[in-house]
Amino acid sequence: MAVVTIRQLLDSGVHFGHQTRRWNPKMKRFILTERSGSHIIDLQQSLQYIDKTYDYVKETVAHGGTILFVGTKKQAQGSIQEQAQRVGQPFVNQRWLGGLLTNFQTVSKRLARMKELEEIDFDDTTRGYTKKELLIQRRELIKLQRSLGGIRNLTKTPSAIWIVDTKKEHLAIDEAHKLGIPVIAILDTNCDPDEVQYPIPGNDDAIRSVGLLTRIIADAAAEGLIQRHQKAEEGTGNVSAVEPLAEWEAELLGASETPSTEAEKIEAVDGLVTSTGSNTEAVAAVIASEVPVEENDADAIVAKHEGAADATI
Repeated sequence: MAVVTIRQLLDSGVHFGHQTRRWNPKMKRFILTERSGSHIIDLQQSLQYIDKTYDYVKETVAHGGTILFVGTKKQAQGSIQEQAQRVGQPFVNQRWLGGLLTNFQTVSKRLARMKELEEIDFDDTTRGYTKKELLIQRRELIKLQRSLGGIRNLTKTPSAIWIVDTKKEHLAIDEAHKLGIPVIAILDTNCDPDEVQYPIPGNDDAIRSVGLLTRIIADAAAEGLIQRHQKAEEGTGNVSAVEPLAEWEAELLGASETPSTEAEKIEAVDGLVTSTGSNTEAVAAVIASEVPVEENDADAIVAKHEGAADATI
Protein backbone atom coordinates (compact mmCIF):
# COMPACT_ATOMS: atom_id res chain seq x y z
CA MET A 1 0.00 0.00 0.00
CA ALA A 2 1.28 3.47 -0.90
CA VAL A 3 2.58 5.68 1.88
CA VAL A 4 0.67 8.64 0.43
CA THR A 5 -1.21 9.43 -2.77
CA ILE A 6 -0.89 12.25 -5.27
CA ARG A 7 -4.40 13.39 -4.34
CA GLN A 8 -3.35 13.85 -0.71
CA LEU A 9 -0.27 15.77 -1.80
CA LEU A 10 -2.37 17.99 -4.08
CA ASP A 11 -4.97 18.66 -1.38
CA SER A 12 -2.21 19.72 1.03
CA GLY A 13 -0.56 22.04 -1.49
CA VAL A 14 2.74 20.15 -1.53
CA HIS A 15 3.21 21.02 -5.22
CA PHE A 16 3.34 24.82 -4.78
CA GLY A 17 6.85 26.29 -4.99
CA HIS A 18 8.20 29.82 -4.65
CA GLN A 19 8.08 32.58 -7.23
CA THR A 20 10.10 31.79 -10.33
CA ARG A 21 12.52 34.66 -9.66
CA ARG A 22 13.31 33.26 -6.20
CA TRP A 23 14.24 29.75 -7.24
CA ASN A 24 17.49 27.86 -6.81
CA PRO A 25 18.68 26.58 -10.23
CA LYS A 26 19.82 23.34 -8.58
CA MET A 27 16.14 22.52 -8.02
CA LYS A 28 15.39 22.53 -11.76
CA ARG A 29 15.15 18.74 -11.98
CA PHE A 30 12.36 18.69 -9.37
CA ILE A 31 10.20 21.34 -11.09
CA LEU A 32 7.34 20.26 -13.33
CA THR A 33 6.07 23.55 -14.74
CA GLU A 34 5.25 27.18 -13.97
CA ARG A 35 1.87 28.58 -12.98
CA SER A 36 0.84 32.13 -12.03
CA GLY A 37 4.47 33.17 -11.68
CA SER A 38 5.31 30.32 -9.29
CA HIS A 39 7.01 27.01 -9.86
CA ILE A 40 5.05 23.76 -9.57
CA ILE A 41 6.91 20.80 -8.06
CA ASP A 42 6.80 17.40 -9.78
CA LEU A 43 4.77 15.25 -7.38
CA GLN A 44 5.75 12.04 -9.16
CA GLN A 45 9.31 12.65 -7.99
CA SER A 46 8.04 13.66 -4.55
CA LEU A 47 6.31 10.27 -4.25
CA GLN A 48 9.51 8.43 -5.15
CA TYR A 49 11.57 10.34 -2.61
CA ILE A 50 8.88 9.91 0.06
CA ASP A 51 8.97 6.12 -0.38
CA LYS A 52 12.78 6.09 -0.20
CA THR A 53 12.85 8.31 2.90
CA TYR A 54 10.05 6.34 4.58
CA ASP A 55 12.04 3.10 4.25
CA TYR A 56 15.21 4.76 5.58
CA VAL A 57 13.49 6.21 8.66
CA LYS A 58 11.70 2.93 9.38
CA GLU A 59 14.93 0.91 9.20
CA THR A 60 16.87 3.46 11.24
CA VAL A 61 14.37 3.42 14.11
CA ALA A 62 13.91 -0.37 13.89
CA HIS A 63 17.64 -0.77 14.57
CA GLY A 64 17.53 1.44 17.67
CA GLY A 65 18.12 4.86 16.11
CA THR A 66 16.38 8.14 16.86
CA ILE A 67 15.13 10.89 14.56
CA LEU A 68 15.40 14.50 15.75
CA PHE A 69 12.46 16.57 14.45
CA VAL A 70 13.45 20.21 13.80
CA GLY A 71 11.12 23.01 12.74
CA THR A 72 11.18 26.43 14.41
CA LYS A 73 9.05 28.42 11.94
CA LYS A 74 5.46 29.11 12.97
CA GLN A 75 3.96 26.87 10.29
CA ALA A 76 5.95 23.90 11.60
CA GLN A 77 6.02 24.28 15.38
CA GLY A 78 2.69 22.59 16.08
CA SER A 79 3.08 19.58 13.79
CA ILE A 80 6.72 19.04 14.78
CA GLN A 81 5.83 18.78 18.47
CA GLU A 82 2.64 16.77 17.94
CA GLN A 83 4.13 14.16 15.62
CA ALA A 84 7.43 13.79 17.51
CA GLN A 85 5.63 13.27 20.81
CA ARG A 86 3.26 10.78 19.17
CA VAL A 87 6.16 8.46 18.37
CA GLY A 88 8.43 9.33 21.30
CA GLN A 89 11.12 11.09 19.27
CA PRO A 90 13.05 14.23 20.32
CA PHE A 91 12.17 17.57 18.76
CA VAL A 92 13.18 21.23 18.58
CA ASN A 93 10.39 23.67 17.71
CA GLN A 94 11.73 26.80 19.39
CA ARG A 95 15.06 28.54 18.74
CA TRP A 96 17.88 26.20 17.74
CA LEU A 97 20.62 26.36 20.38
CA GLY A 98 24.08 26.63 18.85
CA GLY A 99 26.14 23.55 19.69
CA LEU A 100 23.12 21.38 20.43
CA LEU A 101 24.73 18.59 18.40
CA THR A 102 28.42 19.52 18.22
CA ASN A 103 28.62 20.39 21.94
CA PHE A 104 26.19 17.78 23.23
CA GLN A 105 28.19 17.23 26.43
CA THR A 106 27.37 20.75 27.63
CA VAL A 107 23.75 20.38 26.52
CA SER A 108 23.54 17.18 28.60
CA LYS A 109 24.57 19.17 31.67
CA ARG A 110 21.77 21.67 31.05
CA LEU A 111 19.32 18.78 30.68
CA ALA A 112 20.49 17.42 34.04
CA ARG A 113 20.01 20.88 35.56
CA MET A 114 16.47 21.06 34.15
CA LYS A 115 15.56 17.68 35.66
CA GLU A 116 17.08 18.78 38.97
CA LEU A 117 14.91 21.92 39.04
CA GLU A 118 11.82 19.86 38.21
CA GLU A 119 12.26 18.04 41.52
CA ILE A 120 11.87 21.28 43.49
CA ASP A 121 8.51 22.13 45.04
CA PHE A 122 8.30 25.87 44.38
CA ASP A 123 5.35 26.26 46.74
CA ASP A 124 7.34 24.93 49.71
CA THR A 125 9.36 27.69 51.39
CA THR A 126 10.44 25.50 54.33
CA ARG A 127 13.34 23.77 52.53
CA GLY A 128 15.99 26.45 52.93
CA TYR A 129 15.16 28.58 49.88
CA THR A 130 13.90 32.13 50.12
CA LYS A 131 10.98 33.27 47.97
CA LYS A 132 13.37 35.20 45.75
CA GLU A 133 15.57 32.14 45.20
CA LEU A 134 12.53 30.02 44.35
CA LEU A 135 11.34 32.66 41.88
CA ILE A 136 14.74 32.74 40.15
CA GLN A 137 14.83 28.95 39.95
CA ARG A 138 11.28 28.80 38.59
CA ARG A 139 12.20 31.26 35.82
CA GLU A 140 15.31 29.23 35.02
CA LEU A 141 13.21 26.07 34.77
CA ILE A 142 10.67 27.70 32.45
CA LYS A 143 13.47 28.89 30.17
CA LEU A 144 15.13 25.46 30.09
CA GLN A 145 11.84 23.67 29.42
CA ARG A 146 11.07 26.01 26.54
CA SER A 147 14.44 25.49 24.84
CA LEU A 148 15.31 21.92 25.85
CA GLY A 149 12.00 20.31 26.78
CA GLY A 150 11.71 18.52 23.45
CA ILE A 151 15.06 16.74 23.85
CA ARG A 152 14.80 15.90 27.56
CA ASN A 153 15.18 12.15 26.87
CA LEU A 154 17.96 12.49 24.29
CA THR A 155 21.03 10.73 25.72
CA LYS A 156 23.23 10.86 22.61
CA THR A 157 23.32 12.57 19.23
CA PRO A 158 20.45 11.44 16.96
CA SER A 159 20.81 9.00 14.08
CA ALA A 160 19.22 11.49 11.64
CA ILE A 161 17.38 14.81 11.70
CA TRP A 162 14.13 15.82 9.99
CA ILE A 163 14.23 19.46 8.86
CA VAL A 164 11.40 21.78 7.83
CA ASP A 165 12.86 24.72 5.83
CA THR A 166 16.56 24.13 5.22
CA LYS A 167 17.27 27.85 4.79
CA LYS A 168 15.92 28.73 8.23
CA GLU A 169 17.49 25.71 9.97
CA HIS A 170 20.94 26.13 8.39
CA LEU A 171 22.65 25.99 11.79
CA ALA A 172 21.18 22.57 12.53
CA ILE A 173 22.21 21.34 9.08
CA ASP A 174 25.78 22.65 9.50
CA GLU A 175 26.14 20.83 12.84
CA ALA A 176 24.69 17.63 11.38
CA HIS A 177 27.18 17.75 8.50
CA LYS A 178 30.11 18.19 10.90
CA LEU A 179 29.07 15.04 12.77
CA GLY A 180 28.10 13.05 9.69
CA ILE A 181 24.42 12.88 10.69
CA PRO A 182 22.11 12.31 7.68
CA VAL A 183 19.70 15.16 6.94
CA ILE A 184 16.10 14.47 5.89
CA ALA A 185 14.28 17.59 4.72
CA ILE A 186 11.55 19.21 2.65
CA LEU A 187 13.07 20.84 -0.43
CA ASP A 188 11.20 23.90 -1.64
CA THR A 189 12.19 25.50 -4.95
CA ASN A 190 14.50 27.99 -3.20
CA CYS A 191 16.54 25.32 -1.36
CA ASP A 192 19.91 23.73 -2.07
CA PRO A 193 19.49 19.96 -2.63
CA ASP A 194 23.22 19.36 -2.08
CA GLU A 195 22.73 19.96 1.66
CA VAL A 196 20.28 17.09 2.11
CA GLN A 197 20.92 13.35 1.98
CA TYR A 198 17.23 12.35 1.95
CA PRO A 199 15.22 15.12 0.23
CA ILE A 200 11.46 15.36 -0.26
CA PRO A 201 10.60 17.98 -2.92
CA GLY A 202 7.65 19.97 -1.60
CA ASN A 203 6.16 23.10 -0.10
CA ASP A 204 7.76 24.01 3.24
CA ASP A 205 5.58 27.10 3.82
CA ALA A 206 1.98 25.82 3.92
CA ILE A 207 0.81 24.43 7.27
CA ARG A 208 -1.05 21.53 5.67
CA SER A 209 1.92 20.54 3.53
CA VAL A 210 4.33 20.61 6.46
CA GLY A 211 1.85 18.70 8.62
CA LEU A 212 1.33 15.95 6.04
CA LEU A 213 5.02 15.36 5.34
CA THR A 214 5.94 15.46 9.04
CA ARG A 215 3.18 12.93 9.77
CA ILE A 216 4.63 10.61 7.10
CA ILE A 217 8.06 10.73 8.78
CA ALA A 218 6.42 10.06 12.16
CA ASP A 219 4.48 7.12 10.70
CA ALA A 220 7.75 5.64 9.44
CA ALA A 221 9.27 6.03 12.91
CA ALA A 222 6.19 4.38 14.43
CA GLU A 223 6.49 1.39 12.11
CA GLY A 224 10.17 1.13 12.97
CA LEU A 225 9.38 1.08 16.69
CA ILE A 226 6.88 -1.72 16.18
CA GLN A 227 9.44 -3.75 14.24
CA ARG A 228 12.04 -3.11 16.95
CA HIS A 229 9.78 -4.52 19.65
CA GLN A 230 8.75 -7.49 17.52
CA LYS A 231 12.41 -8.36 16.92
CA ALA A 232 13.02 -8.18 20.67
CA GLU A 233 10.16 -10.61 21.27
CA GLU A 234 11.44 -13.03 18.64
CA GLY A 235 14.96 -12.85 20.04
CA THR A 236 13.95 -13.75 23.59
CA GLY A 237 11.23 -16.24 22.69
CA ASN A 238 9.46 -15.17 25.88
CA VAL A 239 7.09 -12.22 25.74
CA SER A 240 7.11 -11.81 29.52
CA ALA A 241 10.89 -11.34 29.49
CA VAL A 242 10.74 -8.43 27.06
CA GLU A 243 10.98 -4.92 28.48
CA PRO A 244 7.42 -3.55 28.86
CA LEU A 245 6.28 -1.10 26.23
CA ALA A 246 5.75 2.53 27.09
CA GLU A 247 2.11 3.62 26.96
CA TRP A 248 2.53 5.45 23.62
CA GLU A 249 4.36 2.45 22.14
CA ALA A 250 1.55 0.13 23.23
CA GLU A 251 -0.96 2.41 21.50
CA LEU A 252 1.10 2.28 18.30
CA LEU A 253 1.29 -1.51 18.45
CA GLY A 254 -2.45 -1.76 19.04
CA ALA A 255 -3.18 0.63 16.19
CA SER A 256 -1.11 -1.48 13.81
CA GLU A 257 -3.37 -4.48 14.43
CA THR A 258 -6.55 -2.69 13.37
CA PRO A 259 -7.35 -0.89 10.10
CA SER A 260 -6.69 2.82 10.39
CA THR A 261 -9.03 5.43 9.02
CA GLU A 262 -6.08 7.03 7.25
CA ALA A 263 -5.31 3.76 5.50
CA GLU A 264 -8.92 3.50 4.44
CA LYS A 265 -8.70 7.02 3.04
CA ILE A 266 -5.64 6.09 1.04
CA GLU A 267 -7.48 3.11 -0.45
CA ALA A 268 -10.38 5.36 -1.43
CA VAL A 269 -8.32 7.42 -3.85
CA ASP A 270 -10.04 9.50 -6.46
CA GLY A 271 -10.19 7.59 -9.75
CA LEU A 272 -8.89 10.52 -11.76
CA VAL A 273 -5.61 10.70 -9.84
CA THR A 274 -5.18 6.92 -9.68
CA SER A 275 -5.51 6.69 -13.45
CA THR A 276 -2.61 9.12 -13.94
CA GLY A 277 -0.10 6.44 -12.86
CA SER A 278 3.39 7.60 -13.75
CA ASN A 279 2.25 9.88 -16.57
CA THR A 280 3.78 13.26 -15.70
CA GLU A 281 1.68 15.11 -18.30
CA ALA A 282 -1.51 13.73 -16.78
CA VAL A 283 -0.42 14.89 -13.33
CA ALA A 284 0.30 18.35 -14.72
CA ALA A 285 -3.21 18.39 -16.23
CA VAL A 286 -4.72 17.54 -12.84
CA ILE A 287 -2.74 20.34 -11.19
CA ALA A 288 -3.75 22.86 -13.86
CA SER A 289 -7.44 21.91 -13.80
CA GLU A 290 -7.97 21.74 -10.07
CA VAL A 291 -9.21 24.69 -8.04
CA PRO A 292 -7.21 24.59 -4.82
CA VAL A 293 -8.61 25.81 -1.53
CA GLU A 294 -7.79 29.33 -0.49
CA GLU A 295 -5.03 28.26 1.86
CA ASN A 296 -3.14 26.55 -0.97
CA ASP A 297 -3.86 29.08 -3.71
CA ALA A 298 -0.75 29.91 -5.73
CA ASP A 299 -1.42 33.65 -5.57
CA ALA A 300 -1.74 33.45 -1.81
CA ILE A 301 1.53 31.56 -1.63
CA VAL A 302 3.21 34.17 -3.83
CA ALA A 303 1.88 37.01 -1.69
CA LYS A 304 3.10 35.28 1.42
CA HIS A 305 6.58 34.79 -0.03
CA GLU A 306 6.73 38.44 -1.11
CA GLY A 307 5.67 39.57 2.34
CA ALA A 308 8.32 37.40 3.95
CA ALA A 309 10.97 38.72 1.55
CA ASP A 310 10.01 42.37 2.18
CA ALA A 311 10.15 41.81 5.91
CA THR A 312 13.63 40.31 5.57
CA ILE A 313 14.85 43.22 3.48
